[in-house]
Formats: sequence, C-alpha cells, structure tokens
Amino acid sequence: MTAGGRWIQQWDPEDETFWKETGEKIARRNLFFSVLSEHIGFSIWTLWSVLVLFMGPEYGLTPADKFLLTSMVTLVGAVVRVPYTFAVAIFGGRNWTVVSAGLLLVPTVAAFAVMEPGTSFATFLWIGLLAGIGGGNFASSMTNINAFFPLRQKGWALGLNAGGGNIGVAAIQLVALAVIGASGGPRVLLGIYIPLIVVAAVLAALFMDNIENVRNDTGAARDAAKDAHTWIMSFLYIGTFGSFIGYSFAFGQVLTNQFGRTPLQATYLTFMGPLLGSLVRPVGGRLADRFGGARITLYNYVAMAAATAVLVLASTQKSLPLFVAAFVVLFSLTGIGNGSTFKMIPGIFQTKALAQGLQGEEAAAHGRRLSGASMGLIGAVGALGGVGINLAFRQSFLSYGSGTGAFVTFLAYYAVCFGVTWAVYLRRPATRGGATAATEAKPQLSYAEV
Repeated sequence: MTAGGRWIQQWDPEDETFWKETGEKIARRNLFFSVLSEHIGFSIWTLWSVLVLFMGPEYGLTPADKFLLTSMVTLVGAVVRVPYTFAVAIFGGRNWTVVSAGLLLVPTVAAFAVMEPGTSFATFLWIGLLAGIGGGNFASSMTNINAFFPLRQKGWALGLNAGGGNIGVAAIQLVALAVIGASGGPRVLLGIYIPLIVVAAVLAALFMDNIENVRNDTGAARDAAKDAHTWIMSFLYIGTFGSFIGYSFAFGQVLTNQFGRTPLQATYLTFMGPLLGSLVRPVGGRLADRFGGARITLYNYVAMAAATAVLVLASTQKSLPLFVAAFVVLFSLTGIGNGSTFKMIPGIFQTKALAQGLQGEEAAAHGRRLSGASMGLIGAVGALGGVGINLAFRQSFLSYGSGTGAFVTFLAYYAVCFGVTWAVYLRRPATRGGATAATEAKPQLSYAEV
C-alpha cells in the first residue's frame, strides 16, 4: 500500500472493509498530527492580535494603526490559502505539512528581532505580513484531511481538524496572559513558540503520509473555481470563519479602546471566545452529519444575528458584562457555523456527482476531488471576512469612537447569509409539472441533506 517516502498508493475510505481494517487507523493518525501543525499555524497567524496588546504608548501606535496592522496580517493569511491548497496536490499532504510548519519560523524569529519600542510602524507592518503565512496551514490541512475520511465522517473529521487548529488562537492568548501576568515581555512569548514550531515539523515528518491519488491534480482547483457553489459557500464562510478570525484579532482591541481595559484585563477575557468557538466546531460538524449542514447553517445565522443585536445594545449602553457575554456566545456560534458549512462542501459536490449519473466510488472520487480543491478557495475567501471585520472596526472607531457601527454592518451581513442559505440550499423549487421539472427538482431538494 505504501511506497518509499511515505506515499500511500491505494486509498479508498468509502470501502467499509478497507476502512475498518486499515484506513481508519491511518486516517486518525494523520488527523492528529495535522491538527498539531495547523494549531501552531493559527497561533502564529494570530500572533499580532496579542503582540499589539503588549505595545503601549512607548511604541507610538494609534488604535487605527493597530487595526490596520491586524487587517493586513489577516489579508495575507487569506491570500496564501490558495497556493497552500495547490501545494497538497503538488508535494503531498505530509511533505507540505513539514514545509509549511517549518516556514512558521520565519515570522516568529523576525518578530523576535524587531519587537521593541522605537521600531517603525512600517517595519512592524512588514514583519506582521510574514505572520500571515500561518493562515495558509488551514487550507492545506483541510484539503489533505478531506482525502483521508469517508463522506459519512467528513463533518466530524473536518470539524475536529479545523477546531483543533482554531484553538491555536485561544492558546496563544492564554500563553500571552501567563507571560503578561509574570511581567514578561513579547519576546518571552515568541521564545516559547519557536521550539514548538520545530517539534510540529519533526512530528509531521515522522508520522504523516501522502496519498498518491491526490497528487498532481491541480486541475481540480480550476474546475472547482468554475462551479457556482464554490463561490456561494465562500460567501457563507465569510459570515462564519471570517467572523471567527476577525473577532479573534479585534476583540482585545475593542475592549481596550471602547471599554478602557488594560492589556492584562483584556487578555483575561479575549481567550474565552476563540476557545469556545474552536471547541464547538466539531459539534457543528456532528450536528451537520446528523441533521444536514444546510439546516444547521440556516438556524445558526439566525442565532448569530440575535447575538449581534445584543452586542449593538451592549455597545450603546456601554455594558461590559453584557458585551462580553454576547461576544462569547457569538464566537461559539461562529464555531458551529464553521463546522456546518465545511460539512456542506463535500456533500454538495457528492450530490452533483450523483445527479450527473455517476455512481459508487466514481461519484465519491469526483466529490472528493472537487470538494478538496474548493476548500482552499472557500477558506481563502472566508478569511477575507476577517480583513473586512478589522477594517470595519477601524472605520467605526475613527467615525464614532466605538464599534457600534461595525456591529450593525455585521448584523446586516448575517441576515443576507440567512437568505442565501435558504434560497440556494433549502427552498423547495416551484413544481411546474412534468418529468422535466421533477428531474430538475431532485438535485435541488437533495441539498437540504448536505
């Protein structure tokens, strides 16, 4: 089954005998070490959401400077997700995990070198841009793990993979809390992560595998880009993951700028949202496996809109307890939505394959091929939502001195996402009579189960 260099020649997770005897053990092992590498990647990507809290008046940065800095880091993380998706097909999942983990040393060591008062904003901006490569690890990891698991377990597996990675956001905030509490500086935080990066890369090299039939299929991304569902799901993923990563970068800054919290006080609160949002992502995947990703996504957007409405109220009333409580609930809902939307992706392409007349392994292989490629594109576009959120907060603080205006904008976006989810994946098409209408309706109706 496996050739030299840890390449698996034959892989068919839909074959239940193969899965029980061989596949499941291998898939779970790769999932574990993929989560570890992606976890560190998320920590480095969101590194600057923590570093800006260390940067007091002596650094000479305004709140608008800090929001711009975190926006640009988020932007790079979104853009690099596209080539990172291709990299799995070109180099192999295991090989690229090793490389992408090792690359995290570049922004971490660079930040260690310049992190001191007197460094120019331009220098911080350029070094911060390097940290964006940590956002790419998600795309390659999800594309890789998608190939390992059968369709019936993808919601759970992808949710666990992404959730374990997302916890990297909360982890670095908790480590920062400990460092600040011990009166340590930002270089202490960076010094903790440098050896962890090396460990993640070494473990990936020792224990992960490549899958041969995923290799050199870069045309899959081109085919996925031509499919309207890739872009519809990208729009929905902006609302879930874009919110998660955007709020992860911005939460601490909102607390310090709008509610006057110190960096230590802010860090005590900020880690809770990303932590819960990460932990419930597999729950979102499980719920989607059971009830259908489209249904869970639809109701989740209702809840996200309600939580955001409470945030608007808390922001105008300047109620810190209500604000924090609503923000943590919203973070949790972004996690559920992240899990349910990513469960939808393989289901949509599998449904289309069946509607085109493909059957059995042929349909499964077609679905895996397009869903794996689309995940990188969807992940990239979704992450751009984080850029929009930080820019919206920047403009809101410049215009109104608070984040209220930004929250109103987010509320409107969630309402549109609700409408799109219902219209595309859950609305029953009008019956026009005749066999043609029935044939056209069947694929549409089946999307409710994805």
